[in-house]
Amino acid sequence: MDVIQPLPGDDAPPDAPNHVAIIMDGNGRWASARGLPRVAGHRQGAEAVRRTVAGAIELGISYLTLYGFSSENWKRPATEVEDLMGLLRRYLQGEIAELHKKGIRLRVIGERARLPRDIVRLIDDAEARTAGMDQLDLVMAISYGGRQDILAAARRLAEQAAAGSLDPARIDEQHLSEALSTHGIPDPDLVIRTSGEKRISNFLLWQSAYSELVFVDKLWPDFGKDDLAASILEYQQRDRRYGAAAESG
Repeated sequence: MDVIQPLPGDDAPPDAPNHVAIIMDGNGRWASARGLPRVAGHRQGAEAVRRTVAGAIELGISYLTLYGFSSENWKRPATEVEDLMGLLRRYLQGEIAELHKKGIRLRVIGERARLPRDIVRLIDDAEARTAGMDQLDLVMAISYGGRQDILAAARRLAEQAAAGSLDPARIDEQHLSEALSTHGIPDPDLVIRTSGEKRISNFLLWQSAYSELVFVDKLWPDFGKDDLAASILEYQQRDRRYGAAAESG
C-alpha cells in the first residue's frame, strides 16, 4: 500500500508522519483465541515488531516508538513477567547486530531500576552500539508510564529550582519537555493502538497532546506493514490544527 500518493484534488502528496507511536495490544487475546499460552502471543508480537520496524523504514518514518511493557504490567502474574523479560533479553541479544546493519538507532525509555540488571546492561550496550545510526530511531517504552514520566520530570525541575539553578517563575513547556525521558525526540504525530481498545493507557501523556489517534481492530501479533500504511493514510487525510480554528474557504 502506497501512502505517499496525493489525495484526490491535491497537487502534492500529503505529509507523512515524522514520528509514529504504537500501543501494541492484543498478544494475550491472540493466544487465548488459539488455545495457546499467553507467552505464545508475546512471541508472535515480537515478530510483529520486526515487520513493523521494517515497514516503518520503507514508509519513510523517522521515529517509531513502541509501548512494549508498561509500569502497570509489573502487576501481571510473575510467570508472565518472566516470560516477557526473557523475550526482551533475547531480542536485545539477537537483534542489535541487525539493527546496526540496517542503520537503526535504539533508545529505551522507562524505569530501568525495576528491570533485571543484565537487561539494563544489554540496553546500555545496545544504545551505545547504535548511537550513530540515522535510518530510523526506534524507541522502546519498557517499564514506562506517562504519569511517572511527568512526575520524574517535575522532580528534576524542583531539584534544579531548589539548587538555585532554575527560576521557578521561568519554567515553561519547553523546560518540562526537556526534563522528560523523551528529550531530544519529537512528539508523536500519530499514535496507533491495536486490538480495538480505545484508550491510551498511560502512554506518552504529555507528548501526545496533539497527536492524531488511530485505533485498529487487529490484534498486535497480526499487525504489519499494510496496517501501518493504512493508519498513516488515515492520518494523512486529517486536518491537524493544534487547537486553532479551521480555515474557511
